Amino acid sequence: MSGALGLDALDGYAAPPPGSHQLLTPPAPEPPFEDPGELAQVWGERWGASDEVGRLRKVLVRAPGPALEAIAPQHYRPELDALVDPDGNWYFTGGAAPDLAGFHAEHAGLVATLRAEGVEVHVAEPLPFPFTKAGYVRDPLVTVRGGAIIGRLAPRMRRGEEADVTRTVAALGLPILATTVGSATLEGGSFMKLRPGLAALGTSVRCNREGAEQLRATLARISWELMVVDLPGFVVHLDIHFAMVDRDRALVNAEGLPYTFMEDLRALGIELIWAHPQEPWALNLLTLSPGRVLTSTAAPRTAELLRERGIEVLTIPFDEVHRNGGGIHCSTMELLRDDA
Repeated sequence: MSGALGLDALDGYAAPPPGSHQLLTPPAPEPPFEDPGELAQVWGERWGASDEVGRLRKVLVRAPGPALEAIAPQHYRPELDALVDPDGNWYFTGGAAPDLAGFHAEHAGLVATLRAEGVEVHVAEPLPFPFTKAGYVRDPLVTVRGGAIIGRLAPRMRRGEEADVTRTVAALGLPILATTVGSATLEGGSFMKLRPGLAALGTSVRCNREGAEQLRATLARISWELMVVDLPGFVVHLDIHFAMVDRDRALVNAEGLPYTFMEDLRALGIELIWAHPQEPWALNLLTLSPGRVLTSTAAPRTAELLRERGIEVLTIPFDEVHRNGGGIHCSTMELLRDDA
């Protein structure tokens, strides 16, 4: 037994030492926890994902809940063009109350489209008031090969979603690799896997340096590197301005990204495709498989740009969901992808 004590280590003993029967079932630290075969054998599935573009197999979404009913038009702030209630801890863009039927229909369309693509969709239960943003299930966690890292949401109005999403994914069998602690804030919308073994995190008003360092330490344990990207101004998440759409191609909005990050992407051999500047929700898409994406009908010009570059584009209406502050990428979290 190379590198480990075997039964031959007992040669020369007049009698085996107490406990030596353990050598009949010796410790087996290899293969490592995140090895796909090890995961499948022990945890029942090759959980997680090594990239953002491999074929999507399992995904988490959350059904819209009754919390949206609290959003009322009397809270309109014309200078912000949004309904805002600081005491209720919610905001909703535009001047009209949510079209609840339309909101539910758009979310149901997302689920139906994913299932039609052969994706196994797990629908988490809605959360009560005040969790008006809980449908954006991307944010409380990140997934890598091996399982989930639970984040810590920055705004007080969302604090508490982390506990529910932890119970939800753990019940499905997904391993929990780590939990963000202390004063760190970390949200999944600012995390992108660039390729196996390398990810990027956008630090911002929502993701602080302590969150980045805790994430870096966790990823290092599975031999991953983390590229920290300082997002400008009040940019919330990386996924508003950047999306991997193929193994070595990314859709980008240069106005929301540091030039140095775009240089780094090119040095990695990632081709940049420029999104149309007047379509803010173009980047918040979900890649279904290499070169095949699901995006919103709100970005037709960007969809055409992608098609011209050989990317297959599926579209669904998502305008009412956008008004709550997130898109298709925000509304989904991959639980399992094939390696691209």
